[in-house]
Amino acid sequence: MQPKNLKRLLRALERQGLDVSYSNRTYSVRLLNYPDAPVAEVLLPEAFPVEAKALKQLANLASVRHPSGGCVCRACATPDFHPGDAGVAIGSIVETVGQVIPGAVGSDINCGMRLHVADLTIDEFMAKRDQFVEKMKGDYFFGTRDVTMTADAMRSLFQYGVPGWLDAMLVKPTGSVVKSDLQQLAQESERIFFGGSMDGDWKLAPEELVPDAGLVRDGGLATIGGGNHFVEVQRVDKVENRTLAHAWGVREGQLAFMIHSGSRNVGKYIGGMWRDKAKATWQKGLKYPDSQIFPLSTYSHPELVASYLQAEATAANYAFVNRLLLAELLRLRLREVYKDVEAPLVYDLPHNITLPEGQGWVTRKGACPAHVGQPVIIPGSMGADSYLMVGKGNPAFCNSASHGAGRIYSRFDLNRRGASQSEAELGLTGVDCITLRQERRIEEAPAAYKPIQSVIDVQVEAEMVNIVARLSPVLTFKA
Repeated sequence: MQPKNLKRLLRALERQGLDVSYSNRTYSVRLLNYPDAPVAEVLLPEAFPVEAKALKQLANLASVRHPSGGCVCRACATPDFHPGDAGVAIGSIVETVGQVIPGAVGSDINCGMRLHVADLTIDEFMAKRDQFVEKMKGDYFFGTRDVTMTADAMRSLFQYGVPGWLDAMLVKPTGSVVKSDLQQLAQESERIFFGGSMDGDWKLAPEELVPDAGLVRDGGLATIGGGNHFVEVQRVDKVENRTLAHAWGVREGQLAFMIHSGSRNVGKYIGGMWRDKAKATWQKGLKYPDSQIFPLSTYSHPELVASYLQAEATAANYAFVNRLLLAELLRLRLREVYKDVEAPLVYDLPHNITLPEGQGWVTRKGACPAHVGQPVIIPGSMGADSYLMVGKGNPAFCNSASHGAGRIYSRFDLNRRGASQSEAELGLTGVDCITLRQERRIEEAPAAYKPIQSVIDVQVEAEMVNIVARLSPVLTFKA
């Protein structure tokens, strides 16, 4: 079955310089003036809108090649596909050989998902909901959190990620972490993608965060961030794969805690710097690429490629610890309010990152790794279910899956619509959103997002992932 008015749509896209075809829920796209570029494929449910801007951005990304050598050898996108603000579509995945593309990751390096579960019923939670929410509002919104650490711990965080930070904390615990079970955190690092540790270099971090000595009070750590980032309390409603769910410690009726955040200002600092460096190293006298996406080539600047990957890893390490601390603040408050609550980690994984895979590197922008047997976390909107999945390692999509449902309307559009639409029309009826900003609640209303069930179904049918458990929202913190 084909989408309605397909021929008219394809002709309209051709007028915009795109060669587009459609077959079996997959759009294939390439720039007409770059016939040698790989064809990029986008998996979309039939009822989903096709946005020319997003297709153009994906085709631009697929055509990126460095004049000194280096190219994209494969490009695709997941069903949460939609336009990105910085010229790269959300949901894009590219495999590159001989080059890396700093702009393909952007500024929110290692934005990702983290999931915990707790043996706490919904009735037990709701009985003390207000007390718990007030404590979390203090930590997440009013700065009552204490994530002070030594200069040595901060350097170790950037250099080695979670294991390095933990080692430093074991030597000299500081801040609220003195109340944490550091042994539990160490054991849980096995449930973080790459163990929460990449090859960073603290010298590449923002200078003010890595002093020679003393204590560091970083206002960015343990913060949610804006946009679609969140911390959400959920209920495990349905387990589909009991064997895997049992192995991962997940059972029906549990509460779950899902965290979506990244590298905050550190990612902005490193991402912005390296987009500028890639442009500055473009060969003098050569025309800039029409897309304004500048790669770094291993043929002309191998040292810059290595340095960029290490800088990206430095920001990624920060993001791993940021999510850990967001979760740990929540877990400490759970213990205060509900007493003996362990809330173990299920998994933590990135969805904005460059990783060594295939013939060179795979860069995912708003898409997460989904290798065989690997846990995958796909959130819905704050008014829709989220899913714990297991990867099937589909090579047609570079062993990837979506990182969410994907937006239908921009934040600007939602704020404009929100002035005239009711709570029901925005999908906000019954949604428990904890925020200090009313506009955030409207920007992130469920009506802004595509139907998560269709996004899940099409990926299951494409054998990218399988469902392990379905989780429903209870309340959501939005900064």
